[in-house]
This record gives sequence, C-alpha cells and structure tokens, in this order.
Amino acid sequence: MLKGKKIVLGITGSIAAYKSCLIIRQLIRAGAEVQVVITPAGKEFITPITLSALTSKPVVSEFFAQRDGTWHSHVALGLWADAMLIAPATASTIGKMANGIADNMLITTYLSMKAPVFVAPAMDLDMYAHPTTQHNLDTLRRHGVSIIEPGTGFLASHLEGKGRMEEPERIVDVLDAYFDRLASAEQTPAPETVLITAGPTYERIDPVRFIGNYSSGKMGLALVDACLERGMKVELVLGPVSQEVNERAGLHITRVESAQQMHDAATQLFPTCRAAILCAAVADFTPDTVADQKIKRKGDDMVLRLRPTKDIAAALGGMKRDDQVLVGFALETTDEQANATHKLEKKNLDFIVLNSLRDEGAGFRTDTNKVTIIRRNGSEQAFPLKTKAEVARDIVGELCTALHS
Repeated sequence: MLKGKKIVLGITGSIAAYKSCLIIRQLIRAGAEVQVVITPAGKEFITPITLSALTSKPVVSEFFAQRDGTWHSHVALGLWADAMLIAPATASTIGKMANGIADNMLITTYLSMKAPVFVAPAMDLDMYAHPTTQHNLDTLRRHGVSIIEPGTGFLASHLEGKGRMEEPERIVDVLDAYFDRLASAEQTPAPETVLITAGPTYERIDPVRFIGNYSSGKMGLALVDACLERGMKVELVLGPVSQEVNERAGLHITRVESAQQMHDAATQLFPTCRAAILCAAVADFTPDTVADQKIKRKGDDMVLRLRPTKDIAAALGGMKRDDQVLVGFALETTDEQANATHKLEKKNLDFIVLNSLRDEGAGFRTDTNKVTIIRRNGSEQAFPLKTKAEVARDIVGELCTALHS
C-alpha cells in the first residue's frame, strides 16, 4: 500500500541515523517517494550526499537553500506528504515537537504537516524512561502522533530494548499497515456513530473520599482512535482519567464521574448510535449515603453500607435494536470463559472481549493487553499479547464484521 505514497523522512542527531538509509531503500522499493528533512545534528551522523543519492532528491536541512533568497517551504512539504516519519527521533527533537519549539526545518515541517505523523524514538534507556521524555511522548500521542516503539507487539511487555530505535523493517511495516487500513476503511461502509465508555467510575463516600478502581482508560481511548481510523464518529462517555483527552474531528466527549452518571449518559446516547463498546470499568456498588462533610475518625471501625449500581450493559442490551451491535468487556480472575459467556448471554451482547488479570501484561495500567473475543454463536478467537492500539484494531475489525453481516 506504499506505492505512490509521498513520505517525508525526518532524521535527527542519533547514532541510529545510519538505519535511515535502510528505511529509505525499503520505502522506495515499495514504490514510495521519499523526501528527507534532516537536522543540523543529524548531518554529523550521516551525510546529505548519501541520502540524496538514495532518494534522488536534494536533502532539506536549512531554511534557506542559498544566499540568493531561495528558501525551503515547510508549508509546501506539509501539503505534499501523505505521511511524515521521524526516524530516528532523539529526546531533544521529541521535546521540541511536544512543546512547539520551531528552531529547525524539521520541527517547522512537523508543525505544518497535514498528514499523519509517525515517530521512532532512539536514545538510551535512562533517557527514554525519564518522566520528562514519557510526558513528551504522551503529549505527542494526544496530538495524534503515532509512536513506533521497539518491541511493539510481542515484545511490548518487556523493558529491555526500550529506547533503541525499532528496526527499519518493522517501521516500514507500520507505515504499510496504516495505508492498508486507510484503504480498507475507504472501501468499507462505516456506521454513523459508535458509543464508547472508557475509564473508571468514582463513587463518593464524602467530599474527599471515593470508591474507585485501577482503570487508566487506555484501552477505551485506543478503541476511540481505532474507530476514528475507520472513519466512524465516536460518542465517548469518559470517566475520571489522568490522561488529557480533547475533542477532535469525529469525537464528542461526555465526561462523567459516577456509575449513575455513566449509566444516564450511555442510555441517552445509545439510541442515536449504530454500535456501543462498553469498555469502562464501572463500579458494581456505590455508598448508600454520601456524607456532606469529611467523615472524621471515630473509634476503631467504620461501617460503609453499599448498594448495587445500575447495570449499563444490561440496560443497553434491553433497549438494543436489531440494527445495533453491542460489545462488552469481561475482566475476570477465575472461571474466565464461563463467566464471560454468561455475561454475553445475560446482557444481550453481540460479542464480548475477555481478558484476565492472571495474564502478564494484560489488564489495568499496562500498554499491552491479551484478549479473547467470544461471539454469540459460541465461536471464539484468542489473540496473543499486543499493544492496546493493536488490540483495539482487532476489536473494531470484529465490530465492522458484525455490523455488516
């Protein structure tokens, strides 16, 4: 799917810059057209002459090509490209991208880019793991940048290797897969709107305390991205997550805190949607009463009386039309298959996504997940450990099949 695609390849000052030659060769072999934009530091590791020979194009590095007023237009590059890939991307460049520090041609090109942007970090492990670098990477993700990390997929749960740039073959595969999904999305009719619930719920005890869970909302937000990639519109009902999430084209967010609020929002929105994916970790119980003031310590014990919350999956299952598809999640610790199948049938789901806290790398607060999709007809499909972004694409692919079957 790379044939005829125009790729801007950004190269920064990393020892991994030599691998950019391999990326260029594979992109051109696949039929892509490549324009290199390199930082001044990048030229210390690989020469523009080498890169120009491989791409058959002059390498862009400085704002001004000569001293006669000729200049390179970063705006034109942003309009020309079908995708921008920065590989290798140093911690310095990632920081500049995240904070809009446009002090070189590569960053100004990024800020003018109309096409999707992919970044392959390259640095030592300590720099990669530093909170500042992770914060900057999270900022780029929120801005829609795809981060190609080493071990994406089957190695993603292991820390070793993190920081070094992903291998050229894998990087090119990621770009190829993106354009493949884009082509498939253009050929496949998409539902008008999908409802997604994500994140935890907080059940208040008093003004400063609550009952909650460990959900980070990462899986639900990955599902949002996967649906948007397919051209769908998304109604996101989002619980209290620490990650900053903003509305963008095709995405409307309803923010809630409690299970009751999530229930009310979901039941109100579902009739206008073709499908719903219930990914939120909703509290099963909530305090019977909520204190107006902070509860003071008195004696040795505190008795907290709880009552059941409203079952969102059951409510939507009861109101589901024949033209709608309802997807649930089951996070289990024992009798996983039996419990998930029972939930599927009882709540009128079309399929359910099962994962287990017993599987390493799955569940809350991880960037990976390992799931099994169980369908109404009794068939099931188990997937290996993958990043949550990859898992989300598998789930949304199953959703599209269900919608058009």
